[in-house]
Amino acid sequence: MNIIIDAFGGDNAPLEIIKGAMLAVKEYAVNVILVGDKNKINKCAGENNIALENCEIVDAKDIITMHDDARCVLKEKNESSMAVGFRLLNEGKGDAFVSAGNTGAVTVGATFITKRIKGVKRPAIASVMPSAKKPILLMDCGANSECRPNFLYQFGMMGSLYMKHILKYDNPSVALANNGEEETKGTPLIKEAYALMKNAPYNFIGNIEGRQIPFGDADVVVADGFTGNLILKTYEGVAKVLMNGIKDAFMKNIVSKISYLGVKSGIDEMKKQFDYKEYGGAVLLGVKKPVIKAHGSADAKTFKNAVKQAIWFLENNLTDEIENAFSNPVFE
Repeated sequence: MNIIIDAFGGDNAPLEIIKGAMLAVKEYAVNVILVGDKNKINKCAGENNIALENCEIVDAKDIITMHDDARCVLKEKNESSMAVGFRLLNEGKGDAFVSAGNTGAVTVGATFITKRIKGVKRPAIASVMPSAKKPILLMDCGANSECRPNFLYQFGMMGSLYMKHILKYDNPSVALANNGEEETKGTPLIKEAYALMKNAPYNFIGNIEGRQIPFGDADVVVADGFTGNLILKTYEGVAKVLMNGIKDAFMKNIVSKISYLGVKSGIDEMKKQFDYKEYGGAVLLGVKKPVIKAHGSADAKTFKNAVKQAIWFLENNLTDEIENAFSNPVFE
């Protein structure tokens, strides 16, 4: 298995990306292709005593920053580490592509270089998130700020397939993010999407309000990219505030510190449950080959787990499953 990695995507590139890639090599027995400035990659690895094992380096001098326009991956910066990585994927030089870089550029590159699966209207970013019961999937998390009803209808299918084949959920439930559970509530987009989804060939259970998402009342939560991204970022922020609050409460005095020892294992378990680093990033569903968008602030552990997402994708032939589903005229 050859995983192509954008070595200069993300806030902590290239050091944390290189470290994460090498952790993945050791833990998952994969080969990696690091794309980026070869001299800088070798220098960084040398200065930090990182052995580049089972690793090929493909030189690419340019870098797409978080502030660049998304379409620069196609034109102005088509020799960047991200653009070259997408071309290597398209040429079959690797099996999957992982980048912690500019989300918009990753979406554009995946859509126009890797290209959509036939029948898919729009690829969508799907993020695995924790809940009180079990992991859930939220999509779209930012690829499509404006959507049509049939986009949301298709997101439900792709999300259902992900949960069925990757996380092994039997008949995963799909819900539509809305400001109320009633079918009559919501914007025209949501009402029209609901009308399509209630007749879909997957387990659609209706609308879900934001407060119910963390309880895991649906296995897949569907939203347009604007709404989904707000849900995702709010979710991460609230989890961080709560964990910091719990830590501060136990650190107030000697009595509270002693009390902490009695509940430490439970708190550690909860912290792991709600830690976004456990999944590493999001998958772009609907394109012809696996593309993983790692968190922009990814450290080595987070990036290693993003590579794990790519491996899951490949081991379970998810692209083929989506292609087969969308060959059905019901999704045209």
